Amino acid sequence: MRIAAVGDLHFGEEGHGASRQDVARIVAEAQDVADVLVLCGDLTTHGRPAEAHALIEALDGLDLPTLTVLGNHEFEAGAVDEVIDVLRERGIHVLDGDTFEVDGVGFAGVKGFAGGFGRGSLGAFGEPLMKAFVQEAVDEALKLENALRKLGTPVRAAVLHYAPIQETIEGEPPEIQAFLGSTRLLPPLDSFQVDVVFHGHAHSGRIDGHTPGGVPVFNVSLPLLQREGRLLHLWDVPERELARR
Repeated sequence: MRIAAVGDLHFGEEGHGASRQDVARIVAEAQDVADVLVLCGDLTTHGRPAEAHALIEALDGLDLPTLTVLGNHEFEAGAVDEVIDVLRERGIHVLDGDTFEVDGVGFAGVKGFAGGFGRGSLGAFGEPLMKAFVQEAVDEALKLENALRKLGTPVRAAVLHYAPIQETIEGEPPEIQAFLGSTRLLPPLDSFQVDVVFHGHAHSGRIDGHTPGGVPVFNVSLPLLQREGRLLHLWDVPERELARR
């Protein structure tokens, strides 16, 4: 089984993100080489339902199991429920603490949140707004943990928008790195022996890294992939993983 993954399409009227031609090429390549398509959030530019409808039209011809998580851009217009409805009507599985299973591979997905990494992680101290900011990251990690707990498949994949490790955001300006992900997403990934993690959000980061427990993590942001001449990141599920468990 082969998984194709990409995030940060930023599809919209302004033309700053993926073009219709880019999306058509993503569909064609995924159809040709993959068994499932994973989208890692920021599908739209401003989270407008019209942008979601236009993206669905651009995805014409896609006939693969497809799943996504939300990105921060999906919240900008305050119409996230409508955007989710558009995606689900097209048959795209939107994961927000939910799971999806196909051919022995279980996917658990959440958006994630910011807050920083390691000793630089923001603590829940001080003003109520600061505590609420930290609590959002904690809540997203708990959603991820609960979703992974539901999976009984031989192979488990985590789908995020925000990064769980600093390694895959290296290359981004230091001033913004704390806003690109959170270490708080890490414990569920290693505790539940996830086999692979996909995320986006960091357009100038690195494609690959590992959790402290050795889980491979891939930053599949489209701008990052395009700099390497690609539109998708492909990951083959090791047959030994299916047989071993």
